[in-house]
Amino acid sequence: MSAAVSDSDREAFVRIVRELESAWNAGDGAAFGAPMTEDADFVTIRAEHFRGRQAIVAGHAAIFRTAYAGSTNRYSLESARALREGVALIHVRATLEVPTGPLVGRHEATFSAVLVLEEGAWKIASFHNTLAPPSPPTRP
Repeated sequence: MSAAVSDSDREAFVRIVRELESAWNAGDGAAFGAPMTEDADFVTIRAEHFRGRQAIVAGHAAIFRTAYAGSTNRYSLESARALREGVALIHVRATLEVPTGPLVGRHEATFSAVLVLEEGAWKIASFHNTLAPPSPPTRP
C-alpha cells in the first residue's frame, strides 16, 4: 500500500519539475541531467534508452543543439504518490513548442518519473516520456 505524499515532498517534486523545465528552456543539458541519479534510466518519446546521468546530459545537450534548438517546454505536475518510504512516482504533462526544423510545431506528452531519496534529497531514478497521439483533424 502506498503512503501519502507530504506537502514538503510535493513541493520538492514541483521544484524538480521546474528545474527540468528551466533547463530545457535554457537549452542546458547539464542542468537537465542535474536532478537525475548517477545511474538513472531515461526513455525518450522515440523509445531510446539512455542509462546514467552522463548519457542523459550528453543526449540532451545534442538535441538542444539540433532538433530541439530554440524549443520551449512547459511542464505541469499532474500527480504524485509515494510507492514506499523514500520512493515516489510522478506524472507530468509537457507541452513542447519547436520553432523550426523537422519537428516544428506543438507536441504534447506525458512523462512518468520514479524519484528516490538520496542523501536527504529527491532525485529522478527513472524517466519515461510518452508522446501524445496527434489530434484527429476536425471536420466541418
